[in-house]
Amino acid sequence: MTRTLTILGLESSCDDTAAAVVRHRPGNRTEILSSVVFDQTSLHMDFGGVVPEIAARAHVEKLDYCVEAALAQSGIQLVDLDAIAVTAGPGLIGGVLAGVMCAKGLSAGSGVPMIGVNHLAGHALTPRMTDGVDFPYLMLLVSGGHCQFLIVRGAEDYTRLGGTIDDAPGEAFDKSARLLGLEQPGGPAIEQAALAGNPERFRFPRPMLERPDCNLSFSGLKTALRRARDDLTTAQGGLHGNDIADLAAGFQAAVTDVLVGKSKRAIKAFLAQEAPNTPVLAVAGGVAANHGIRTALTGLCRETGLGFIAPPLQYCTDNAAMIAWAGLELFRAGRADDFSLSARPRWPLDRKSQPMLGSGKKGAKA
Repeated sequence: MTRTLTILGLESSCDDTAAAVVRHRPGNRTEILSSVVFDQTSLHMDFGGVVPEIAARAHVEKLDYCVEAALAQSGIQLVDLDAIAVTAGPGLIGGVLAGVMCAKGLSAGSGVPMIGVNHLAGHALTPRMTDGVDFPYLMLLVSGGHCQFLIVRGAEDYTRLGGTIDDAPGEAFDKSARLLGLEQPGGPAIEQAALAGNPERFRFPRPMLERPDCNLSFSGLKTALRRARDDLTTAQGGLHGNDIADLAAGFQAAVTDVLVGKSKRAIKAFLAQEAPNTPVLAVAGGVAANHGIRTALTGLCRETGLGFIAPPLQYCTDNAAMIAWAGLELFRAGRADDFSLSARPRWPLDRKSQPMLGSGKKGAKA
């Protein structure tokens, strides 16, 4: 299938309701005709994190408006689409279900085919949408709920080299921000506070860097930060502004060092398995928006001779353009789903490897 394809994407796996229209003609750059995101930050701010029930209700309320806005901005009619792509997992099940049901309704009413997309595949394939990267490439998927090193060989062909055995970096940033009394989402808050801080004042541990594999751990960093905060609070009766900045800077430096150190090992493992003409390390996911982490990974790639791809910031965080693109790649390969498509809270990309975070009735977490 080599014709031009125009795809509507829907994303509702966490706390952003998004719709986008993407068009691609083989041999040309991808056109993102529209990308609409309704965020829920204000709805969850008082709770210190995302409340699944509130998120699900907000998705139900906003999905129709989001789709209408995306179609209007793109100038495309629903019936003129080639397919509708929707996040079918993994994620908060209420939000995923809202998106899947919306896609089913749109497909049933218009006769346009529907494709269920793995949210993680959306992130993993983003560099192909934004930069036209060729398979295979090395992907660091680093977000609020996931952290994995993946060899991406195709739209449905992934090999996990390693990943987090506990908290994802984004989760660690959120929890650490709460410990310091900073706003949510925690990633941008920690990064902003760290700008005024001294990263050398608090030397936090670099978990698992001494191990020769590509696995990571961030839970202990949060514990170390809490202990440092508590020691300061006891010694001086509270935290001063410079204390918060220095704690944030030390924490961010530790996360960055871990990601860079493990990326170096992942690059070695990738090159041992693949011999691409132009080897590339790509990074995607919400934490990829962190400027300090991007800068450090850019330096690593310069040292190791790899190209470095970091999508524009708006396509690092959750968005529907990446879901539309992933759906486009699947549709071009002949994939489509019927109305038995179900929402999945868990859905690992690499289905050959053993689960890293355990498994249960609902399947492997990662």
